[in-house]
Amino acid sequence: MSKLKIAIQKSGRLSEKSITILKECGIKLPNGISKLKTAATNFPIEILFLRDDDIPQYVEQGVADIGILGENEVYEKNKKVNVVEKLGFASCRLSLAIPKEDTYLTLEYFNYKRIATSYPKILSDFLNKNNINASVEEIGGSVEIAPGIGLADAICDIVSSGSTLLTNGLKEVKTILQSEAVMISNKNLTEAKENILNQLLFRIKSVQDASANKYILLNAPNSAITDICKILPGMKSPTVLPLAEEGWSSLHSVVREDDFWNIIAQLKNLGAQGILVSPIEKLIL
Repeated sequence: MSKLKIAIQKSGRLSEKSITILKECGIKLPNGISKLKTAATNFPIEILFLRDDDIPQYVEQGVADIGILGENEVYEKNKKVNVVEKLGFASCRLSLAIPKEDTYLTLEYFNYKRIATSYPKILSDFLNKNNINASVEEIGGSVEIAPGIGLADAICDIVSSGSTLLTNGLKEVKTILQSEAVMISNKNLTEAKENILNQLLFRIKSVQDASANKYILLNAPNSAITDICKILPGMKSPTVLPLAEEGWSSLHSVVREDDFWNIIAQLKNLGAQGILVSPIEKLIL
């Protein structure tokens, strides 16, 4: 039977989250994963643990069929692969940063400056697009120290909280790329492997939809049901069940987490009581 080979980062937060989402999809993996590869026991996938910047090349060459990594690495390596799904975790940004005492007004600041980065392709493309004449200094790590040791005037690096920049006397001035974890695939998968990939994507979508929504139950007077249904539509419409107490019903529905607090306030204003909110494990739309 065909197995889908999936490459993920061998260590770090993105690796941990990649393993977590596979497990949330009901895929059973051996405990204490520390090898270079392992196989699921109940789903036809084999996992390869690789350096994240090697994953695009291995997927392009067919060593791995699919891979999970940051968008930034996909664009930097510029390999011939398909981006098949955005996964909604490991969000960060690739930004330009300068010494905190410098004054920044526009991108013209970077003309004739030296910019240190581990992402020379993305940075060079950005500079060329904006007609900025700057020198790109490619370095492998610890980019944030480059201005302090005289290697560069500014940096272009991955930023999450920005605390590392502050520690090194820098400030973020321009975001050039928003990034999150994505799934990429080889452009020439067999039909059998495409089928496995589609099954995996179906499971991932169900987990993502579940995490973005909450299951809500409430009691409300029958006179308010019409108004409540207008703000609580559910998948198609709420489930309405009569209570033992005459004139009252129980409503069951699903609410997007982003809308949750606003909707709760409206429900209370309409007389809803006993509002119970629960997480959803899986959601099939």
